[in-house]
Amino acid sequence: MARVAAGFMAGFIALPVPVQAQQATDAIAPESTISSNSNRKAVQAPHWMVSAANPLAVEAGANVLRRGGNAIDAMVAVQTMLGLVEPQSSGLGGGAFLVYYDARRDKLTTLDGRETAPMAATPTLFQTEDGEPMKFYDAVVGGRSVGTPGTPALMKTAHEKWGQLEWPTLLAPAIERAEIGFNVSSRLAGLIAEDGENLTRDETAKNYFFDDNGTPLREGALLKNPDYAKTLKTLAQNGTDGFYFGPIANDIIAKVQGATWNPGVLSLKDLANYTIKERDPVCVDYRGYEVCGMGPPSSGALTVGQILGLIEPFDIAGFGPKSAESWRLIGDASRLAFADRGRYMADIDYVPMPLTGLLDENYLAERSRLLHRGDALSDIEPGHPAFSHAMRLADDEAIEFPSTSHFSIVDAMGNVVSMTTTIENGFGSRLMVRGFMLNNELTDFSFKTHSDGVPIANRLEPGKRPRSSMAPTIVMQAGKPVIAAGSPGGSRIIGYVAQSLIAMIDWGMDPQQAINMPHLVNRFGTFDVEAGTTAEILEPHLQQRGFKTSIRDLNSGLHIINITDQGLIGGADSRREGIVIGE
Repeated sequence: MARVAAGFMAGFIALPVPVQAQQATDAIAPESTISSNSNRKAVQAPHWMVSAANPLAVEAGANVLRRGGNAIDAMVAVQTMLGLVEPQSSGLGGGAFLVYYDARRDKLTTLDGRETAPMAATPTLFQTEDGEPMKFYDAVVGGRSVGTPGTPALMKTAHEKWGQLEWPTLLAPAIERAEIGFNVSSRLAGLIAEDGENLTRDETAKNYFFDDNGTPLREGALLKNPDYAKTLKTLAQNGTDGFYFGPIANDIIAKVQGATWNPGVLSLKDLANYTIKERDPVCVDYRGYEVCGMGPPSSGALTVGQILGLIEPFDIAGFGPKSAESWRLIGDASRLAFADRGRYMADIDYVPMPLTGLLDENYLAERSRLLHRGDALSDIEPGHPAFSHAMRLADDEAIEFPSTSHFSIVDAMGNVVSMTTTIENGFGSRLMVRGFMLNNELTDFSFKTHSDGVPIANRLEPGKRPRSSMAPTIVMQAGKPVIAAGSPGGSRIIGYVAQSLIAMIDWGMDPQQAINMPHLVNRFGTFDVEAGTTAEILEPHLQQRGFKTSIRDLNSGLHIINITDQGLIGGADSRREGIVIGE
């Protein structure tokens, strides 16, 4: 354990002066130059730190901490700014998971702000008239895919429990920025252009993201959002009652039910009845650390935990990050974990789950023995964890496309936030109301309800929360937090987070080095290898071991903070627009 702990801090000391932001260019590195991420260095700071996907959001959170606010206060400022400058990824119309360490109470907990299915939704909502699953984008665009938003309630609930500064002051930075405008980044401009056909179906979204000539907004264009500012002012004055009741709620329902493309069934009762759930974290022991995260309805912590538990008997540190043997083990461990994920994981409030059995040491040891071979596993089947329920379940076929955003915050009091936030697909349902985009989270449910007569755990049911792969993580050692981490990326989130933790714990990397690493992700059999990086060297070696491979862009958004006795060490993912600020 001492060797691992030393690896975190190799070459680092606490700085005697504030560390300013490591700025990132707005442009995304082309695939041929992604390996240049390795030029970015970790940021160090003695007191507090914010790492998030957009400079304006990071600065908003940093200013809150400078004024004496805590990590929860900064979270509100970061999230509301992200909703403005990253409308494709998260916002008031979406949901989020928060993993939080409360330093004063010495307690780790989680808040579930996942969207819920409308009470009028039926299990066949995403099936055609002949009972076949709809095509994904036929289901996404419009009101049909919109679940009850949870992000406003999560922010307000967390602030009421743990915040310090006045609620209205935390919304002020995003209000001001929405009124004066921000420059459209290269990334946002590219995403608007790519999604032009879908974004123009809603007149409000079209008027916002396209100019008077119908041309997608270009990089550098000044974009103002007075409607978003008004919405935030309502929340500042009335709290979340101003969102879940009254004119804003009426407009959300009118937009969803009146959508000309795929009208939905979300109702005012769904908004009025929405609640945040505080849940115990799900934790797994890994090499002397407790890796903790969000439990069901997220599959993130369970699947990350299973991957780590399955590889723990092997000398991953000795093999090293450049070894095909390391990646064979990690890849097949991931496939085994994803097989269990597809069979068992869903909203535990609706479906019995073998929560303890999936992370049981004996069960993981038994599954790990499947990895004692030199080549890829041919057939992957779900395991049989200890389960106190006799319910039979079939494998899920839900689709998750990458979007989402993640940020990590540590304040001067030792409080830690790890939060992943989303509207699911890029730009969500493509419906815009009151300055924000509405989610398409209902398409995270399985479009099929049964397979050969056996129910699928993640089938759609009224009031149910769809399964997620979001994996906000806090790693504990000796009862104290040492790492806050997470990423966007659809179901690849799990691989990104697991890889970063292995890089830090087994390979002694600092957060930025772990983020800079080329990605290799295997969920269902094909090894995804990050294009334009040194990981391509491993492709023939993985093929020789029996893996199918695919070289492709793997656009994570990892944001990690390492907490040490000497200070904080942070990293941000330049595959997006992230930066770190610490002082």
